[in-house]
Amino acid sequence: MVVTSEFLHEAHMQRDALGMPDLAPVVIDHPLSTLSDAEIAARAEQAAAQAVAVWLGREIKSR
Repeated sequence: MVVTSEFLHEAHMQRDALGMPDLAPVVIDHPLSTLSDAEIAARAEQAAAQAVAVWLGREIKSR
């Protein structure tokens, strides 16, 4: 799951409620909806390394 920093608490709550406590969210900076294409591309780059770490079962830096 990919979430913005503003919604990390809610993501943890949903993850736990669904019985998936080990699911590690990929966290990008908030906001997203008001960004330019270039800024959105930067958020994608921000998420990429975290996503690879999650897929490989490596620990990611918590926010």
